[in-house]
Amino acid sequence: MPTVLRIGPYRFFFYANESGEPHHIHVQHERMLAKFWLTPVSIARSNGFSPQDLNKLLSVVESHRAIFVEAWNEFFNA
Repeated sequence: MPTVLRIGPYRFFFYANESGEPHHIHVQHERMLAKFWLTPVSIARSNGFSPQDLNKLLSVVESHRAIFVEAWNEFFNA
């Protein structure tokens, strides 16, 4: 479960067994979890985050998209 980035209380990561899926990133804060597609950036699903939190996280994912895609490609040799 590689962690790509931490910003404040948020951990951005992907699971090591997800190479068959399109590029995406998971975000966790305590028991809340969300998944964002990276191409194009959009919310795939969320559990526990408020709409305001999701809007904030969507902006963070958009601004760090290149880092997430690069980490994905390096990890999965894509």
